[in-house]
Amino acid sequence: MSGKSGAGKTTLLKILAGLLKTETGTIKVSGETWLDTRQKVCLSPQQRSVGMVFQDYALFPNLTVRQNLAFGLADKKNQTQVDDILQATGLAELQSRYPNTLSGGQQQRVALARTLVRKPSLLLLDEPFSALDAETKAILREELVRIHRTFGLTTVLVTHDLAEVYTLSDYVIELEAGQIKRQGKARDLFQSRELSAKFQFFGQVISLTPSDVVYIVEVLIDDYVVKMIATEAEAQTLKVGDQVRVTTKAFNPIIMKV
Repeated sequence: MSGKSGAGKTTLLKILAGLLKTETGTIKVSGETWLDTRQKVCLSPQQRSVGMVFQDYALFPNLTVRQNLAFGLADKKNQTQVDDILQATGLAELQSRYPNTLSGGQQQRVALARTLVRKPSLLLLDEPFSALDAETKAILREELVRIHRTFGLTTVLVTHDLAEVYTLSDYVIELEAGQIKRQGKARDLFQSRELSAKFQFFGQVISLTPSDVVYIVEVLIDDYVVKMIATEAEAQTLKVGDQVRVTTKAFNPIIMKV
């Protein structure tokens, strides 16, 4: 799920989790009704089989990795479940350490693992990689895909990162002012049918500089800066901060705002 700040992405996650009430609507997960305003049904967050991972990880600083995971157990005596999750997420060697001794990527993995201990039917992720560097993001994206498939989860991911939208999503919903602006498969939303590009990357415009009759456009793709030439007409559609798609066809680079 993507969209500009204030579009309603986090609000929607909180409604799914039961942290916010809505005036009208219905939520059904795996045949179970979590919300039905007509029938006056509204399960509490504790009654919903849902796990949520926030941007700030929200780990208990006075608990070890293992203790953080065990905190989410319904049955505190069932430590086998903790062992299984530690192994599955590659955290077994870190189980005795405290959060302040871990890297940002490791803390994010612990936060995700703690949620998985509860075996949720629905996993909600609110920009989980936003505070991480590009290399760590790439590693955790692959880890998330692996975990998602291993545990057979239904996952709702909120992100501003178009690379995450394109590589992680089966289905994309773009929100604008609380309304659905676009929805569909990532390839359908971000690929123009008339283009048969040899490659494509998503990035952000960081500078636009006039040079004779053209413009030099600098695009940040992950942690690399790529310089491209754009016509005046193309440059007029862009501004610094825009998210763009860079493609090439027959060695002719094309930059398109998304």
